[in-house]
Amino acid sequence: MPNNVHIYDAVIVGAGGAGLRAALEASKGCKTAVVSKMYPTRSHTGAAQGGMCAALANVEEDSWEWHAFDTVKGGDFLSDQDAVDVMCQEAVESVLDLERMGLPFNRTPDGKIDQRRFGGHTRNHGEAAVKRACYAADRTGHMILQTLFQQCNKQGVEFYNEFFVLDLIIEGGVCGGIVAYEIATGEIHTFRAKAVLFATGGYGKMFKITSNAHTLTGDGPGLVYRKGLPLEDIEFFQFHPTGLYRLGILLSEAARGEGGILRNGDGERFMERYAPTIKDLAPRDMVSRAEFFEIKEGRGAGPNKDYVLLDLTAVDPEVVEAKLPDITEFARTYLGVDPLKEGVPTVPTAHYAMGGIPTNVNTEVLRSAHGEVVPGFYAAGECACVSVHGANRLGTNSLLDIIVFGRRGGLGMAEHAARTKLIDIPDDVAKPSEDWIASLTDGQSPEPIAAIRKDLQEEMWDKVSVLRTDEGLGQAINSVAHLRERYAKARVKDRSKVFNTELVEHIELGFIIDMAEALVISAKARTESRGGHYREDHQKRDDEHWLKHTFINKTPDGDTRLAYKPVTMGRYEPVERKY
Repeated sequence: MPNNVHIYDAVIVGAGGAGLRAALEASKGCKTAVVSKMYPTRSHTGAAQGGMCAALANVEEDSWEWHAFDTVKGGDFLSDQDAVDVMCQEAVESVLDLERMGLPFNRTPDGKIDQRRFGGHTRNHGEAAVKRACYAADRTGHMILQTLFQQCNKQGVEFYNEFFVLDLIIEGGVCGGIVAYEIATGEIHTFRAKAVLFATGGYGKMFKITSNAHTLTGDGPGLVYRKGLPLEDIEFFQFHPTGLYRLGILLSEAARGEGGILRNGDGERFMERYAPTIKDLAPRDMVSRAEFFEIKEGRGAGPNKDYVLLDLTAVDPEVVEAKLPDITEFARTYLGVDPLKEGVPTVPTAHYAMGGIPTNVNTEVLRSAHGEVVPGFYAAGECACVSVHGANRLGTNSLLDIIVFGRRGGLGMAEHAARTKLIDIPDDVAKPSEDWIASLTDGQSPEPIAAIRKDLQEEMWDKVSVLRTDEGLGQAINSVAHLRERYAKARVKDRSKVFNTELVEHIELGFIIDMAEALVISAKARTESRGGHYREDHQKRDDEHWLKHTFINKTPDGDTRLAYKPVTMGRYEPVERKY
C-alpha cells in the first residue's frame, strides 16, 4: 500500500468534542482514525465555558420534558422535535458517562454534580428559571475535551494531527473516504474508509467580531457545499450577548446564571423591559437584540455609548473567583476592568452556527430536503444541523449536542462498517487536490488574501449580523460575489512545503466565502424574523409561510438552489415567545 494511502473502517474529521466522542464510540467496534487540522486539545470545544445541561434534578426539581420545551421554544419553534426529544432524553446518561470517565464537575455539598441557571432554561414550561447546567467552573468545554482525548488514547484511536481535509470521496452516491493535506510536509494523503464523519466545527470567522477561534472557517460544510450536497438553515447564526467590547472574546452566560446583571449607560437593568419573567437569562437572540436596541436608541455606555455593562458587583466575590475564574481574568487582562468593582463593557459577538450539514437523528447526512441519506457519510456537532437548535440555540445545549450526537455518530459508523465493504475508488482520486494545491502557488497574487478576508468580515458584520434588511442582504450578496472574484485571482507567495501557513489560510478563506454566500442567499429569501435571523423590514415571525427549514446547494453549473423541508412537529405548537 502506498505511504500516502491509509485504510480504516471509520474516519472522523475534526478532533473537538463531537469528533472525539464519535471516535471513542466507533473505536469500540472498528478500526478508527481521527484527522484534524490541529492538535486535538487545541480544538474549539475547549473554549466553551458555562456548562452542559441535563435534567439531573440534583439541585431543583426538573424533567427532560421541561428541557425539551425550553429547547423548542428557545429555537423559536424551528427545532425538529423528534431530535430534541432524543437529545433531552439522552442528556442525563451523557453527563453521567462523562462523570464515569473522570470529568471533574463541580459538586454540591452532598457530592452530587452541581447545577446552575442558564438563559432560557425554565421549570414547568416557562414558570421560572431552573438550575440545569452541569459545570466545571467556567472551563467545562476544556474539561470535556481533555477527558475525551484521554479516553480515545486509552481506546487506541489513531490520530493524524495537522492534516487539513481537502476533498470528500463520493463514488456512485456512496462515501468512501477523504483526501487531506499534511501541513507539516505539504504531502497529499488519501484516507479510504467505510464510514466518514465530519465534526469540523463552526464558521464564525466570516464576521469581524466573533468569539470563534481563527480555525473556525467552515471547512466541513464548505466542502459539502462544493460537492453539490445541501446545507440546512445557514441563515440562522447566533450572536452571544456578552462578548468583550471590540474584541468579541466570550464572557460566559454563567456570569448571569450566578447573578450578573446587564445595565445600560443609565445604570438601568434594561432586560426587565424585554423579558420581565427571567430578565437577563432570556435566550441569547433576545438579549443580543435588546442590547442592540439600547445602543441604537442612545442608551449605551461609554464615551461613544456603544456598549452595555455586565455588572457582577453584587455577586459574592468568592463565588465569582471560584466559579468564574476565566471570565474575571479575561476582563482584567484585555480591558483592564475589575469585575468585582465595576461593570464590564460588552457587546454581542458572532458565536454559534445553528445551521450546517443536514442529518437525521442517527447523524447520517441527507442528500436532499426529501430525507435520502448519503451512505457512509455522517456529521455531528456545530458543523451539522440535526436540527435541535432551530433558529436559536440555548446556552449549554451545544456541549450536550456534541456528546449525544457524537456518540450516536460513532455507533452508526461502527454498525455501518460491520455490514459493508470498502467501495472502489479511482487510483487518481487525489489528483484534483494535488492540482488545486499546485495552482494556488502558481503565479503572482494581485493582493494579499488578508485584505479580502478583512473586507468580507466587515461586510458580513455590517449587513448580516444581529439586524438585517432586504437591501443590506442584497448588497452583501453582490459583495460576496465580488470577493469571490478577487479570491479566484489570489495566489500564495510562499512556495515552501513545510508548515505553509499562508497556504492553509488561503484555503480556509475559500471555505469562509462559500459559507458567507450560502448564509446571505438563505437569509435574503427568508422574509420573516425568527431566532437568530432578525429582519428589520419583516419583524414578525411568520409561521404560515416560514415554519420550514431552508436547504441550499450548489448546482453543477455553479448557481445556487433553494429548497425547503417542513419542521418535524411534536407536543409543542408555536406560541408567542414570552419570558
